[in-house]
Amino acid sequence: MLNRLFAAAALGTVCAAPGPVLAQPEPEALTEVTVQSGRLAQKQFDAPASVYAIDAQTIQSSGPQVNLSDVLAQVPGVVALNRNNYAQDVQISIRGFGARSAFGVRGIRIITDDIPATIPDGQGQTSTVSMTSAERIEVLTGPLAQLYGNASGGVIQTYTREAGDQPELRNQLTVGSYGLTRTDWQISQRSGTVGLVADYSTFGTSGYRDNSDARRQQLNSVITVDAQPDTRVKLILNVLDMPYAKDPTGLNAADARAKPTSATALAVLNGAQKTVSHQQMGVVVDHRFSSDLSAKARIYSGTRETLQYQAGTATSTPPKATWVGLNRDFDGFGLQLNGKAKLGPSQRLDWVIGFDQDHSVEQRQGGATQSGVKTTGLTRNESNQAKNNDYFAQANWHLAERWTLTTGARSSEVVLSSVNQCWDASCTAKGDTGSATYKATSPVWGVTWHVRDDLNLYLNQGKGFETPTLSETAYQNSTNTGGFNLQASKSEHWELGSKWLPNANSRLDAAWFHIKTDNEIAVDASAANTSYKNVGQTVREGVEISGRSLITAHWRTQASYNYISATYQQGFAGVPVGNSLPSIPARQLFSSLQWSEKGFALPGQKPALGTELSLDWMARSQVWATDLNTPGTSAAGFGLLNARARQRYQWGEAQIEAFVGIDNLTNKDTVGSVIINQKASRYFEPGLARNWVMGVQSRIPL
Repeated sequence: MLNRLFAAAALGTVCAAPGPVLAQPEPEALTEVTVQSGRLAQKQFDAPASVYAIDAQTIQSSGPQVNLSDVLAQVPGVVALNRNNYAQDVQISIRGFGARSAFGVRGIRIITDDIPATIPDGQGQTSTVSMTSAERIEVLTGPLAQLYGNASGGVIQTYTREAGDQPELRNQLTVGSYGLTRTDWQISQRSGTVGLVADYSTFGTSGYRDNSDARRQQLNSVITVDAQPDTRVKLILNVLDMPYAKDPTGLNAADARAKPTSATALAVLNGAQKTVSHQQMGVVVDHRFSSDLSAKARIYSGTRETLQYQAGTATSTPPKATWVGLNRDFDGFGLQLNGKAKLGPSQRLDWVIGFDQDHSVEQRQGGATQSGVKTTGLTRNESNQAKNNDYFAQANWHLAERWTLTTGARSSEVVLSSVNQCWDASCTAKGDTGSATYKATSPVWGVTWHVRDDLNLYLNQGKGFETPTLSETAYQNSTNTGGFNLQASKSEHWELGSKWLPNANSRLDAAWFHIKTDNEIAVDASAANTSYKNVGQTVREGVEISGRSLITAHWRTQASYNYISATYQQGFAGVPVGNSLPSIPARQLFSSLQWSEKGFALPGQKPALGTELSLDWMARSQVWATDLNTPGTSAAGFGLLNARARQRYQWGEAQIEAFVGIDNLTNKDTVGSVIINQKASRYFEPGLARNWVMGVQSRIPL
């Protein structure tokens, strides 16, 4: 039985018959991974959902470990567009949700070590994720993601590694094209019942484009305390300091082709850039009452200060533009109870109930700038708040040996409010004073047919909703579109999938999905500020396929492909029925071939010494930059070839690893991402030309 083989392999108790070993089992295939399937932990193979796990070795091999886009490219259904613009963050969408984002992340939930990195209104930033200390990343798509509440088009969860029994120091130095520098120092140790992982990293780049250099440093620390045999306390500290990240903004089509390294003149003249200071602390407590009942509680709080100098929309003498300052305080609390029950000789029930309460208050200020320097007087000053009170429940009913029924629901209330505090006569851009309350119940259900030990088929359905974010309610256009006039978008999801193990060394997953939304939130216009509107119905449907195989003990391969048709089903403002949603490629392909001189290590084990090589191919079809889909407003599709080489040595007790990578080997001209409906037609953010990265890292027992 393969299930028993999985369990044995995970415990390291698989015994081979005497004789030469011709091939090792595929680590990812035989070490079955437990993931969050909705709000319940479950084996990845048995989960009735598309859930993808990325291990630490894959993260470390992806590059300098700065952008989540480097590893998310391999996940089917996920589009991670690297703007190469650290003032605006990566643009991530899952099955089309989040594609409209002009900056940061919208429409999907980001969670780090059980602490939300997405605030109640649905906006978040990936820059707070510490990839250098991440043990794994999980991506959940489909209906079960709706159990995470507002704006859960998908869920990305990251987990920091835990301290091992042996104290250890890790160090990494990386350099690369366009002035890239990356350093990382990480220490882990355990003393009795207390474990510590502390990671400090720095990053800098001169930038591929003019006015695109950036600097930042980050501290991520996790302390685990096993207070009692059945109680674990986890203390989490995350600090991000970005003194500056200059913003080259988008280019028009002609400049993107002829001068891809340039920035817009306004961005240079007006000193477009962003600074960020982020601090967050959290506590997570796990307690097991018995083998069938446990509880988890979390509490967190933090601050985030952002100052952005914008490029402006017109030249003047001297040049003038605006600045926006966002000072945010956020906190939250959550509690859940997990249990198991036996319903009969061959039936059992796994269940969870809980609630989440989160709150964010933000002081939004704005004013005028001249040649990149603030002038006197505020033109905007308001207090924005977002809070949610949610209750959720999920149950997996194991009805028989071959059937599992999944049911669940989440009741959500999200309140957004704003108070105008701009009383000075100079306040010419006064914001709204008002509020909006959004309530929704998101039910999900699914059924899994365990056809054989090596084949699962599942079907699930769910409903979800997405409120506008505070940034999306902040601005209106001349026709009073936007602001608190925006309604929440409602969605209905269907998913049919399969998970198959053709042999002990291979795995193949496939899923078909169909999603219908009402009151879709779309970009109205994007210039100095971006405004939004509700535009009616959309339909997203497509297929996702992923597979991996250990060809021999030294060769392995993996690939993923997704196709999506995302179209408007109602016309609006000159946009006809059937037009494609912008920033969503219809097709995406990732494939990788890897070779290891000594064979691949199991997840969680030290990589083997010797040489490892990999060759990756990532291809994407064209994306539209406007709802109108007019000629000249699309970014052409492309295919990129990336290569990696790593050499590991043993020097005394220390393991040393040297690595080099080259991306875009064939030096293709590409557009990395698009700015949707940009008013001045500066839609395009060029991708990097051929570029290299190299470095060295060490693991030293203490």
